[in-house]
Amino acid sequence: MPVPFESIIPFAIISGMFTVTGLGIHYAHYKRNDGKPVRYSLDDWDRKMLLRDKQLTGTDRGQVDNVVAPKEFKVNSVWQVHHSLRNAFW
Repeated sequence: MPVPFESIIPFAIISGMFTVTGLGIHYAHYKRNDGKPVRYSLDDWDRKMLLRDKQLTGTDRGQVDNVVAPKEFKVNSVWQVHHSLRNAFW
């Protein structure tokens, strides 16, 4: 006669691995977006604003409210030198 609790250990291991994986992905998204929520369904305007924010602050999600742009902004190029395959379809 089988013991009714013999499946608890494999179930706990599988549940633990799903939990560790989910928390790892959540942490990676959190660090990649500077602690802000993930952006979905970006249109062309949002991508241009992400590029502008990256030129101003150095990070994709950083934002500033300064009236005058820093002097490094003058030498940042807005021209896209290389279009990757991903940029061609987005």
